[in-house]
Amino acid sequence: MILTNSFPNCVRMQNQKKTDTRFMALALMLGRRGMGRVWPNPAVGCVLVRDGVVLGRGCTADGGRPHAEVVALAQAGDARLATAYVTLEPCAHTGQTGPCAQALIDAGVSRVVVATTDPDQRVSGQGIAMLRSAGVQVDVGICSMQADADHAGFFSRITQKRPFLTLKIASSLDGRIASVTGESQWITGPDARRAVHMMRARHDAVMIGGGTVRADDPTLTVRGLGVSRQPVRVIVSNAALVAPNLQVSAVDVPVWQCHGPDIAAPDWVTGIACPAPSGAIDMTAAMAALADRGITRVFCEGGGALAASLLSAELVDDLVVFHAGCVIGHDGTPSLAGLGVQALADAPRFDLAEVRSVGPDIMHRWTRA
Repeated sequence: MILTNSFPNCVRMQNQKKTDTRFMALALMLGRRGMGRVWPNPAVGCVLVRDGVVLGRGCTADGGRPHAEVVALAQAGDARLATAYVTLEPCAHTGQTGPCAQALIDAGVSRVVVATTDPDQRVSGQGIAMLRSAGVQVDVGICSMQADADHAGFFSRITQKRPFLTLKIASSLDGRIASVTGESQWITGPDARRAVHMMRARHDAVMIGGGTVRADDPTLTVRGLGVSRQPVRVIVSNAALVAPNLQVSAVDVPVWQCHGPDIAAPDWVTGIACPAPSGAIDMTAAMAALADRGITRVFCEGGGALAASLLSAELVDDLVVFHAGCVIGHDGTPSLAGLGVQALADAPRFDLAEVRSVGPDIMHRWTRA
């Protein structure tokens, strides 16, 4: 008899989980639209549903305000007895706006499904507690792995006091990023370059070293995608930047320079003084300084010396490598400067997360082991 009675309950639970997963997937998709656009806030998505019908949906607005829940509630108009699907625990503190948990309570929602909790001490569990105290049913953990990955930058800034960092390397099959003459444009094809622009757009800042600025003279902007909000351009260099010779100075997008304490940044650059023992910028300190300024996600495009310093300091969270079907030889420029690895056990290790073709090139994405 117990088994017979429990069968319908199991079916209902399974159906509810499928429904929750479907609407949370929509909320996650909405939240990703804010990546690179909402720092220092997390890129949250919210969907309001009643009787299987979507009443409102929203994502965190550019600059971080208003929050996703507020956007969705405004679109819904009447959210009484609705279920709210939110990719991150609703905030419980009053900042520039009131708590989103209270906004959901005031709107009369009956249930809130939260993908993952917020590690910020101002929220951490308090948003959920506020909802439950008001009689709102709260379920936590639907699509939590996807939500944790989407909010990794925000989490890193809160818990590690540094941004999440993606290091991108585009090289020949034999790991070279330039020919013997220094020619590097273009090793990979247009499809790979477009993929890189899409990656730039999902980060708060794009970072390169001073040597790459002088060698390649890039603009470091997102092009061809119609974006309205560009990532901050961060240059790591313990040498002065001369504006007339650099394209980065000709584009109206912020440029920050992480430099040593004895270097003065030019007036068109926001200078960030960092420790520079032996003349090399302390990248741990530089990353902490970027976090202090609200940056949650950094996309580093090298060159080899900067990439090596980030790897040595264990600051690389994701490693994206594009391999082109060409070989350059040992006299070309290697993709990485020396790491000083003497034992294989000491080599930085990554786990393979994704492999795919991008036009004629191959992209590997690795996550820190």
